[in-house]
Amino acid sequence: MKIIIVGAGAAGMAAAASSAKNGADVTILERNEKAGKKIYITGKGRCNFTNAAPIEDFYQNIVTNPKFMYSAFAHFDNQDMIRFVEDAGVPTKVERGGRLFPVSDHASDITKAFTQTLKRLGVKTVLNTRVTGLIVEDGRVTGVRASEEGHLSSKKEYRADAVILAAGGKSYPTTGSDGNLIPILKDLGLKFNDCYPALVPLETEESYIPQMQGLSLKNVTLRIFSEKKKKPVYEEFGEMLFTHFGISGPIVLSASSKIAKTLRREGTMRAEIDLKPHLEEEKLRNRLIRIVEENSNKSFSHFFDGLLPQKMTGVMVSLSGIEPDRKLNSVTKQEREKVLSLLRHFPLTITGTRGFNEAIITGGGLSVKEVDPKTMQVKEYPGLYACGEMLDVDALTGGYNLQSAFSMGALAGYSAVLKSEL
Repeated sequence: MKIIIVGAGAAGMAAAASSAKNGADVTILERNEKAGKKIYITGKGRCNFTNAAPIEDFYQNIVTNPKFMYSAFAHFDNQDMIRFVEDAGVPTKVERGGRLFPVSDHASDITKAFTQTLKRLGVKTVLNTRVTGLIVEDGRVTGVRASEEGHLSSKKEYRADAVILAAGGKSYPTTGSDGNLIPILKDLGLKFNDCYPALVPLETEESYIPQMQGLSLKNVTLRIFSEKKKKPVYEEFGEMLFTHFGISGPIVLSASSKIAKTLRREGTMRAEIDLKPHLEEEKLRNRLIRIVEENSNKSFSHFFDGLLPQKMTGVMVSLSGIEPDRKLNSVTKQEREKVLSLLRHFPLTITGTRGFNEAIITGGGLSVKEVDPKTMQVKEYPGLYACGEMLDVDALTGGYNLQSAFSMGALAGYSAVLKSEL
C-alpha cells in the first residue's frame, strides 16, 4: 500500500511515522532542501514541542475549533509525543508553564528524532519538490502532480492509495508554508476560511510607543477592549515588549490570536496596560503620596524615578500633562489621581497585526467541516487526508500548536492505512 505525504513538517513527519509503522510504503514530498525546516526555528531555536499539562487543559489553550481535536488527542497525545522523542534518544525537560524542550535546547534534535525514525522505517523523502496538483479519478484522490522546486516545467506524477496533505499554513513563508495548495483545494470545491497571521506582534497608533522601543515590561497586565463590550475581551498578566511599530512579547502574541477576528471586524481596538497590577489601589495611592512628600523640592520630571523604567518616564510625564519642571510639592491631589490612572490604565490603540513573515502560526485555513475529525479524511474525496496548520485550528503558545500538528498527523497516517486496507 502506497501513501504520499505532502510536507515534511511536524504534521507530515508524524503522519509518515504513523503510516510506516502500520506497514505502508510511504513517500514524503517536501519543497525545501531539508525536512522540518520550520521546526528548526520554533521556540527561538529550542523547540517547545509539547506541554506537560493534562490533555484536558489543551482544549482551553486552543483558540479555534478545540472540539475538532478530541479524536486526534485521543489517538496520540502529549505523553505519546514525549515517549516518541525520548525513545528516539532525545532527553527532555519541563520548563515554566509546562513547556517541554529537548535538554540540549536544540530544535534540531526534535527534527532528528523524526528523520532518523523515518529512515529506520524505510520512509522515502523527496526534497526540493513542489506539489502542483492532485490526481482525482472517479471522485477519489489517487496521487499528486509535482515539479522540481524552481522548475515548474519538470512535471512528474506520484500515484498512491492515499494522499495526506500536511503543507502548513502561510506563516514564515520562507520555510515553505506559503499556502500554495489553497487554490488547488478551492478548485475541488473545498471551503477555506480566510487566513490571517496569528501569534504575531501588534501594531499601535500612538507616536509615544516607538519612543520606548526595546523596553521589556515584566509582571504587567494587558487588557484589550471591543467597542461592543465593557469588559475586556482579553486580559493577561505577564511579559511584553515595546517595538518600533507597537507591542510584542508573550502576552501580546497570545492576545493577537484571541482578538484577531474582532480586530479585523472593528479595525482598531482600545487597550491598556496595568503597570502595577500587584499593588492594591490604596497602596499605590499612598506610594505616590510618599514620593511627593519625600522629594517635595524635586521637579515632576523625576516623579517616576524608581517607579518605572527610565525609558518610560518621559512618556509618562508627557501623558500626565504636568509641566516637567514643576516642583513635586505643587502637584495636586487631582493630578496625583491622574498619574495613578495612567499607571493603572496606560493607554494604547491597536490598529492591526504584523504580517505572515512575523507570525508564528496561521489562523484560518481549510474548514474543519470539510474533514472528518475521527480520521482526518476530507469528507468529499476518499483517499485524501489533511492535517496540521493548513486546517482552521490554532492555539496559544506553550507547545499546543506543535502537539496539535503531531496529533493530527499521527491520526491521519494511521487512518490512511486503515481505510486503504478496507
